[in-house]
Amino acid sequence: MIVEQIWTANAYRNFNYLIACPETGEALAIDPLDHRKCLAAAKDKGWEITQILNTHEHGDHTGGNKPMIAATGAKLLAHENARDRIPGIDRGLGAGDVIKVGRTVELESLDTPGHTMSHVCLLSRTEQPALFCGDTLFNAGAGNCHNGGHPSELYHTFAEQLSRLSDETLIYPGHDYIANNLRFTLDREPDNLRAPSLLAEVEDQDPGRALVTSLALEKEVNTFFRLHSPGVIARLRAAFPDLPDEPDAKTVFLKLRELRNSW
Repeated sequence: MIVEQIWTANAYRNFNYLIACPETGEALAIDPLDHRKCLAAAKDKGWEITQILNTHEHGDHTGGNKPMIAATGAKLLAHENARDRIPGIDRGLGAGDVIKVGRTVELESLDTPGHTMSHVCLLSRTEQPALFCGDTLFNAGAGNCHNGGHPSELYHTFAEQLSRLSDETLIYPGHDYIANNLRFTLDREPDNLRAPSLLAEVEDQDPGRALVTSLALEKEVNTFFRLHSPGVIARLRAAFPDLPDEPDAKTVFLKLRELRNSW
């Protein structure tokens, strides 16, 4: 499996992706908003885009569908419940469905509600797994739930799916928000051991050559995985004095998401 991360350099800081089979040159485009850059990258590599996948229905992820399909004839894949919000879906996906790219690439569809209720992430079936997570999981952060989502569902996606993946899983999000998310981590957990050095490393990085994190690293620096940290809970109690003495993980997650909305 070959992964090409494409930095759009737009105001929303989107990443687009091409996933290619090294044997056949067939490729899947994930959320190809910047269709010109995606088409140019495929042409440069000698790949043929045969499928397009939208992780969810928001326009900054679906906006390139029409010109991409016109240019390639690719089939469009998305969550099975997004048909009334994403025009022209050829294949609706549910949990556990497998997307094949060429002869060598298999990607498993994960049903990951929260940012929206019709969101999929893709998990590669490779020796070192990779997660293409749209706006569910960001580097050092979590998606918001403002436009069709629900924070309780996002918690369950984190707790019951993402946190249980292999620590070696590589994380490929839909946007580059890592520096600001690390600042939120340090605001919520000033004594976090890893976040300061990582922030120094990525603060001025070229997003065209962005750091690719692992789930293990996310568990060190991503507040939304650190729900049992005494430092996180202590700081949270300062913002929410009525917090129980021993808050459950879901309560901590929801309070963190509430703070992040206005941070």
